[in-house]
Amino acid sequence: MTDQGLHVTGGAGLTALFEGVSWQAIVLRGVAGILFGLFAVMAPVAAATTIVLVFSIYLMADGFLAIASAIKAMRHKNSWGLLALEGVVDIIASLVLFLMPGLALVTFVVIVAVWALFAGGLKLITAMRRGPVEARGWLALSAIISLLFGVVLLISPLAGGIVLTWWLGIYGLVFGVALLILGFQVRSAQKKAALAA
Repeated sequence: MTDQGLHVTGGAGLTALFEGVSWQAIVLRGVAGILFGLFAVMAPVAAATTIVLVFSIYLMADGFLAIASAIKAMRHKNSWGLLALEGVVDIIASLVLFLMPGLALVTFVVIVAVWALFAGGLKLITAMRRGPVEARGWLALSAIISLLFGVVLLISPLAGGIVLTWWLGIYGLVFGVALLILGFQVRSAQKKAALAA
């Protein structure tokens, strides 16, 4: 009995997964994430005052690069819809942030705080159900952290803005490095596939 081609490993699996996708676009997205992360971590006060604009620029760059990857995948008759959708959503979010000067840092932080409280509350309710919940302790811990984070942001949104900037910066760095590594792995796998063809 065969596995119907569902299980692929190594370079072949990577090539199949990213067939037709531009490795250069993946690497550029990684570089954009790293640059955003470095700016946010190394200059948190400056970044905090311009976080909405900086994040808007990052989203715009990421959106165009995602669309570029989708176009290349479409030309090679590969799956491209979700990648294109991600790019369009990124660009729309970027334009909304850029064109709304009233969306100040405090407003941005308050929105994140409300989201953290809401998400934490839902997790806590799920963790406290009477029925068995898998990994209840970790779920409850993540709920408490989310709730505390939301409260801290609401109590001191300006200080919270700097902390949030650091977190976004660290996220940008980790995400950027991961994309950078992925991009070069895709490049290597595509080269091997081309040589084997």
